[in-house]
Amino acid sequence: MLPVDFRRPPDCGLLLASDPKLAVAERRGLSQATRLEANDLALFARIAEAGSFSRAAEQLGQPRSTVSRRLAELEITLGERLLIRSTRKLRLTEFGRSMLGHAAHVVEAVTAAVALADNRQVEPSGRLRVTMPPFIAQSVAAPMIERFLSDHPLVTLDLDLSSRRVDLLAEDYDLVVRVSTLDLDASLTATLLAELPIALYAAPAYLQREGAPHAPQDLERMNGLLIARHDGPQPWELVRVDAAGTGQRWQGIARPRCVATSGEILLRLAIAGHGIVGLPEALVQSQVASGALVRVLPDWRLPDLPVWAVISGRQLLATKTRAFLDALRAFFSHGR
Repeated sequence: MLPVDFRRPPDCGLLLASDPKLAVAERRGLSQATRLEANDLALFARIAEAGSFSRAAEQLGQPRSTVSRRLAELEITLGERLLIRSTRKLRLTEFGRSMLGHAAHVVEAVTAAVALADNRQVEPSGRLRVTMPPFIAQSVAAPMIERFLSDHPLVTLDLDLSSRRVDLLAEDYDLVVRVSTLDLDASLTATLLAELPIALYAAPAYLQREGAPHAPQDLERMNGLLIARHDGPQPWELVRVDAAGTGQRWQGIARPRCVATSGEILLRLAIAGHGIVGLPEALVQSQVASGALVRVLPDWRLPDLPVWAVISGRQLLATKTRAFLDALRAFFSHGR
């Protein structure tokens, strides 16, 4: 029989309970439920296997009197003897032989549960539900996701690429990657992963056709491809710091040509020459490198975009979730 720690009774029993010292008549009449502690059944199995209270007590590291008392209490709870004591040996009663099979199953189940928990603490496994904006997964964190799956073959990653604001607890996500400002309740915990630089970009053909802006005020006459907020298009807040360290700010909005919740569609429209867009540098690196887009007002930039990892603050963090969070932190802290 596999070893299990029987020294401490669990917090809950196998059955809902009343007073453990139920009368036999009550038990047989099923007027109340009998409380069976898993550790007490396992203790009975250990005594039966050892063949004596003394050997069982020695194996468990408990006084013989404690082991004998706990078995007696179990028999009172069950309302029937499990063992016949004699000076030479212990003998199972008919009821004890029947109960021993159940007790053995308890030991096996507890041992299997402990082994599963220990293994999951060492090796992340199971289904991991994560949601993040599409551009984070595709243009920023794709190498990290590939590496995570290679490093953790027992994890099944369920990845929802969405810009919508999800409810982590209600929708049963393990981790949520969010961008921009946060409004968290007390049940959630957030970790700042990065702050992504954002600038203005446009297609060379659009700037040739409309003329390149030389100052932020010039943007008001140009087509804007704008991120949508709940109350309309999000204004641009531009910042410039000169050589003397003096900061300048401008807030305004271009002529709305398209307003969308997705930066990916605005990127496509900008490449097609429909206007100026403000996007994270990480999202447009390849387009800038190929010449499909160029910086607009290169001395000015928008506020950095914070990237957060949000997890439940009320639950013990699963090993798989901790591994993914650690991978995100390492990835962003090393400059990707």
